Amino acid sequence: MGVEVIVCGLGPAGRAVAHRALAAGRSVTVIDPHPDRVWMPTYAAWADELPEWLDSGVVAAAVEAPTAWAVGEHRIDRVYQVFDTAALQSSLTLDGATVLADRAVEVDGREVRTAGGLTRTGQVVDARGLARSARRAEQTAYGVVMARDELERTLFMDWRLDNGADPDDPPSFLYAVPLSAGTALFEETCLAGRPALAPEVLRRRLEHRLRARGIALTGAEPVERVRFPVQGGRPGGGRFGAAGGLTHPATGYSVAAALAAADTVVTGGTVWTPRARAVAALRRAGLRALLALPPREVPVFFEVFFGLPAPLQLSYLSGHGDLRGTLAAMRALFADLPPNLRRAVAASVIGASGR
Repeated sequence: MGVEVIVCGLGPAGRAVAHRALAAGRSVTVIDPHPDRVWMPTYAAWADELPEWLDSGVVAAAVEAPTAWAVGEHRIDRVYQVFDTAALQSSLTLDGATVLADRAVEVDGREVRTAGGLTRTGQVVDARGLARSARRAEQTAYGVVMARDELERTLFMDWRLDNGADPDDPPSFLYAVPLSAGTALFEETCLAGRPALAPEVLRRRLEHRLRARGIALTGAEPVERVRFPVQGGRPGGGRFGAAGGLTHPATGYSVAAALAAADTVVTGGTVWTPRARAVAALRRAGLRALLALPPREVPVFFEVFFGLPAPLQLSYLSGHGDLRGTLAAMRALFADLPPNLRRAVAASVIGASGR
């Protein structure tokens, strides 16, 4: 393992691998057009997903049991943690790495060529993320940062129809989490769409929803905009993070999975065991089913999901290689869906497999 590790891309996935490779005594080169770019998005994770080596100081807020609203209210019995984004980035130190402010243009498992004409050979980790494409479902969101005293409770998902949308319009939910002791994020989110809802649509829905709940906006609140693909990543070829298929199709989460898998990559192991590949295929089928649902039935779908036993929810949301648990969760969900939703889900999966 004395081969140099070459990391392309310094988002959370790439930076985590570079940081852990340095901690293991490896020689590391990182390549990114803007290596000092400051991360702006809000990242969060379930506490039980995170590796032990992660500095606890990167957690800005922890919630013992967040709430999910579908048709009714559900308590999720897991600890949910919101990162201090700046602290997370600074904790993944790159001391001792060779940092190249350049763009990787040709990448394979052993060699990188850059726009500046450099060639580096070693263990290549391609963490450059995914480009947007009309063929890929995306997640979009529009959020505002407000005083934390406006946050009645942490909302992992809130599908209630008080955002001004018609039940037959493409759906969106409210995500509301603490960011610090004094601030909270309120974000209207399109979980997955092809095409996804535009930020302007989400802004109007968020403003309508907050007015309906008696929360006043001044217009001066800091704004967060989110847009990224939730499909299209492919295991293999040295790809890692979203590019390597670690984005969860049902949630859009990938940071915790990348942090947890960084050591495996550094030591030359494989994240994509046969079980993990099977789980990923099942989750892709779940995304196809979700995209095929009639909009007014999406809250019903999540009502059934959040009614599943906690271990089955955990398996589907976080069990990267838990094939048995993922299958059990999907079987239980399918069995509990109303007949019309079972037909829609079955048709979407059968139709996709026939193409």
